[in-house]
Amino acid sequence: MQSFRKELWFNVPARRAFINITPQVEDALAESGIREGLVLVNAMHISASVFINDDEPGLHHDYDVWLEKLAPHAPLSQYRHNDTGEDNADAHMKRQVMGREVVVAVTEGRLDFGPWEQIFYGEFDGMRRKRVLVKIIGE
Repeated sequence: MQSFRKELWFNVPARRAFINITPQVEDALAESGIREGLVLVNAMHISASVFINDDEPGLHHDYDVWLEKLAPHAPLSQYRHNDTGEDNADAHMKRQVMGREVVVAVTEGRLDFGPWEQIFYGEFDGMRRKRVLVKIIGE
């Protein structure tokens, strides 16, 4: 069995964004040479997420609106976490809802997706450099 590791780096200029990272994960898979196995993709920051869904702008807008209703950014005083001087308690909660990582099967050197599936990086506390780990195991 082989193992391959790569980091993807992002510096999102906005507080929140959804970025399709499927092409970068496919590039890492090609670079690994692994034809059969699994790909783990996970956000290495507790205010960002990785998830799988459709690459449809209306859906992403709906996620943003829905998440902001679930865990609104303001007022900052509503969160005890922000008493520490932080202003990102909402980002931690949004990450918890959207998830930390995804695992995708690799079949014949390709990501084995269902219809419309794509991998996304969800940023909830941007404007600084963050990373995503891509770990591929297989043969």
